[in-house]
Amino acid sequence: MIDYAIPVTTTPTRNRFQRINYRKAFFVALKYVVLVVVTLIIFAPGATAVLGGIRTTGEFLADPFGLPGEAGFQWQNFERILSSPDFWNSLKNSALITAGVTILGVFFSSCLAFAFSRMQFVGKGTVFNILSFGLLFPLVVATLPIFIQVRQLGLINSLWGVILPMVAFGLPGSVVILRGFFTAIPTELEDAAYIDGCSTLGFFRFILLPMARPAIAAVATLQVISGWNEYFLALLVLNDPKLWPLPLGIMQFQGQFGTDWAGIMAYVTILIIPALLFYVFTQRFIVTGLTGGELKG
Repeated sequence: MIDYAIPVTTTPTRNRFQRINYRKAFFVALKYVVLVVVTLIIFAPGATAVLGGIRTTGEFLADPFGLPGEAGFQWQNFERILSSPDFWNSLKNSALITAGVTILGVFFSSCLAFAFSRMQFVGKGTVFNILSFGLLFPLVVATLPIFIQVRQLGLINSLWGVILPMVAFGLPGSVVILRGFFTAIPTELEDAAYIDGCSTLGFFRFILLPMARPAIAAVATLQVISGWNEYFLALLVLNDPKLWPLPLGIMQFQGQFGTDWAGIMAYVTILIIPALLFYVFTQRFIVTGLTGGELKG
């Protein structure tokens, strides 16, 4: 009679598995610790603005992260800003800059991406590489050339002096995103459209653009956030306070002998709320557009 023995896990093997489990648990815990720390760092400025906006300047300077004291919530900081005509004028300027940057950026980037993805011409790769090279240079690097060109064009103290440079420096990233999406669309679809009598412009307008809505939405979302938060270029070009967008409106709280920090924090809170809400409702378009979700399969 044959005796079949059931193998028993040895102690060294169990110890090895335990070490692996401990090591895995350690790295998982470390990952969550890092995520929590990074999240706190990201939300700290916003929390500081909110807490500062509902307190007095003295309370904010004494404890930037503290809660309202005996004076209670200082809602008059927000009421003073919302009742100011300068705030609504700055809001109008920010809306115009954001709309101009978004519309022109999406239009020119989609046209360029179509040319680089669907058309054949001499030097296409070289021109695209030169355009992509612009990703390495942020707008702040070209401050002096931009100011000289804007002044020569007579766009100082004009919203176009802010819109056009932002559109130009936003093109490289937008074209790279849209070109990848346009390239993923099957060429058989384009051939079928031409066989049915569709022109090149008709294919771009009626077939390619509707199919690329996720990528276009992603580009538009990034342009809206960029235009809404622009500060440095507006400070460089716009000298007339009546043309200041919302980010520059903070300077109205800086006096000759002091600074209304509570008013600044309330102003910053009002400024970040629309951008935050916009990103919360549109971040799915960014993810879908950058990954090309609707074209998979």
